[in-house]
Amino acid sequence: MSRQPATVRTTDLPNRLHRGKVRDMYDLGDHLMIVATDRVSAFDVVMNEPIPGKGAILTAMTRFWLDTLAACKPHHLEYIVGDGQVPVGYEQHLDVLRGRAMVCRRAEVLPVECVVRGYLIGGGWREYQESGRVSGIELPPGLRLAQQLDEPLFTPSTKAASGHDEPISMEQACDLAGSDLMRQARDRSLAVYAEAADYARRHGIIIADTKFEFGVCAGELLLVDEVLTPDSSRFWPADSYRVGENPPSFDKQFIRDYLDSLDWNKQPPPPALPAEVIEHTRRMYAEVYRRLASA
Repeated sequence: MSRQPATVRTTDLPNRLHRGKVRDMYDLGDHLMIVATDRVSAFDVVMNEPIPGKGAILTAMTRFWLDTLAACKPHHLEYIVGDGQVPVGYEQHLDVLRGRAMVCRRAEVLPVECVVRGYLIGGGWREYQESGRVSGIELPPGLRLAQQLDEPLFTPSTKAASGHDEPISMEQACDLAGSDLMRQARDRSLAVYAEAADYARRHGIIIADTKFEFGVCAGELLLVDEVLTPDSSRFWPADSYRVGENPPSFDKQFIRDYLDSLDWNKQPPPPALPAEVIEHTRRMYAEVYRRLASA
């Protein structure tokens, strides 16, 4: 009997369109197949070592949120490969694709990352320290690390094909994507974040920030790509949260912290990830999914 591989670092199947940092994308005509591999990136550099099972967790979490949150609709997901369905021509690859491949409506993706920040951390915290602003939005003085904001902020960024995404203002985002679409994307991003944050808090998890992508299909703005995963979000255990401290997290922040401890310039080639860093990250991804998806 064939078995699903424990780790999938790359896929090389027919009709591949694109290989991103984590996902491989395939052309199915009017649809796309998006395969979440076990690759992991940090500081926009893909690590040499994969995180076993990570792609399946990202796919399961995305499906969970799309099924659970009303604000996620409309979205692009049609089905997950392995739910009794597999694209024609890929039947012999089912072992690799099962549980980690999404078949989706094809959409024209907006050239802007839709970032929502509920707490002051990461790049937002660094920008606030320098200017008192985040993406051009002026904030009150005296805010502390990891402090919850009075209202979640929509802080868009560029979508770099290579290198680092850069924060931009809403006005700049409108110039890139069009004012009407960008306002819709902003409003939907804030609505999804609010619904998800409320749900997660009831399950003992804080969603500090996250990023979304949107695309247009048949004149409709769809939520696309991954949604509220440990790759695209910061998840904190609520019982460990303290204002002024960098909280422990259920995401790839553990990898970032390890890399920050090294003498590495954040450029390829990346340093090797020790086995204990890989295993800790794998357990954190699995644990946050378990906590959020449990009844």
